[in-house]
Amino acid sequence: MKIAAIRISGCVGLREEINETFNRLRLRRKYSCIVFEPTKERMGMIKKVKDYIAFGEIDDETYKLLVEKRGKKSKTFFRLHPARGGIDSKKHFGETRKAVLGNHKNKINDLIRRMLWNLNMEINAEQWYMEFH
Repeated sequence: MKIAAIRISGCVGLREEINETFNRLRLRRKYSCIVFEPTKERMGMIKKVKDYIAFGEIDDETYKLLVEKRGKKSKTFFRLHPARGGIDSKKHFGETRKAVLGNHKNKINDLIRRMLWNLNMEINAEQWYMEFH
């Protein structure tokens, strides 16, 4: 089981201890993503920043797609695009249709696929969004 964590909020107005935790997780910029095996220490850091990130269990198919599209130098750190179809970056997952903060469990795969969108694909963003929601 691997966990994917995506930083959603920027750095303006965050407490120093939250910024330090982001630095230790290597989530220094908006829409950066890490994939890791859960350990007690890492899950403690994720719990500390859960109000600023989206995280959940990533499946093997999505992980392979992530490495193929974005894994230039590393297979654990990725830069993503903003999600196609938009997100509500101030609400926790489940509050509204586009809310993204907090634990997504296995729904993180849908968010990652929206952030890996290839503009050369044959269907447009609206069709894709309606298909997966």
